[in-house]
This record gives sequence, structure tokens and C-alpha cells, in this order.
Amino acid sequence: MSRAPGSGESWGRPKPVVYLWSACELIFVTNPWQISSRLRVAVLRAFGAEIADGVIFRPRTRVKSPWKLHIGPRSWIGEGVWFHNQDHVWIGADVVISQESFLTTGSHRVRTDMGLVTSPIRIDDGAWVTSRCMVLGGSRIGRSAVIQPMTVVKGTVGENRVYGAAAVPEELGDRFPDEAPGPGTAGRP
Repeated sequence: MSRAPGSGESWGRPKPVVYLWSACELIFVTNPWQISSRLRVAVLRAFGAEIADGVIFRPRTRVKSPWKLHIGPRSWIGEGVWFHNQDHVWIGADVVISQESFLTTGSHRVRTDMGLVTSPIRIDDGAWVTSRCMVLGGSRIGRSAVIQPMTVVKGTVGENRVYGAAAVPEELGDRFPDEAPGPGTAGRP
């Protein structure tokens, strides 16, 4: 991996700027304290993020490359969201990215030299990426679409669609088979 091509080239800024950003991200953006969302947004803008008015940026967020982040008005970025954006991430107006979601624009050529491969992400107006989702590079989430919790998005989700796992949780068996409930004990805690 140390010789894999592309990672430094994806920075898009000189090393001193990238290192300064890392320090500012830690202090002002990733910081878990409930400091002002306006301060987080101001610091991101100072490093080149295009963030429209009315955007809420909650604590514990991470942004790899703020100069490759574009967010439309009145959008909401939940606590713990991670933009691992080695390529551009475009987020429309009135979008919600909920807690602990991970958006990554990078991958690697796994069959050859492990070189970095990037592709942008686009999330259209009014979409909602719910908690702990993963959105992969090259994905597009259409206007007013909803991504269900813990879903991986790769590709295109159409407008006004609800996307995610259709399976309903079910009992898979006993945790301790020797302690399985006997007849007449069902429902007892």
C-alpha cells in the first residue's frame, strides 16, 4: 500500500494546507463538544467548502477535503457523519445526512497496483440518508429519496424512492442452546 499510486495526488491542495486542515478539523469540526454549528461551517468555508446558508453541521463530523464539499441551503449534517471525500461530494438543498453515515468517494484497483480510484457522489434536493448508511463513490441519490438505516448505496437511487434492505429481523436461534426455554415458558423474561 505504501507504493500505491494516487493518494497524495487526490489531496488537491499543498501538504501544508492539508496538515493545517487536519488540525483545524480536529479542533473545530470533529470536536464532540456542542460548539456552534456556525463556527464549524465558518471553518469549513475558510478551507474552501461551498456551504449555503441555513446548513446545520453537528459535532463529531469529519471532512477529509473541505475544498471538495458542496452543500445546498437548509441541509442538516448529523452527528458523527464522515465525508471521506477524495473526490467531490455534491449535496442539494434540504437534504438530511443522519448520524454516523459514511460517504466515501475513493476505492482502490484491487486487482492490479492498489492505486486510488475516485468518483464523486451526488445527493439531490430533499433526500434523506438515514442513520449509519454508507454511500460509495459514483452514487447518485435522487430528489426526495430516503435511504433506510444501515444501507450501502452503490449506483443510482431514483427520485422519491425508499431504498434499503427489505428483510425483516427474525429470531435465528438460541444464544445458549442448553438453556432453551421448555414448554410453558414462552414469553417469560
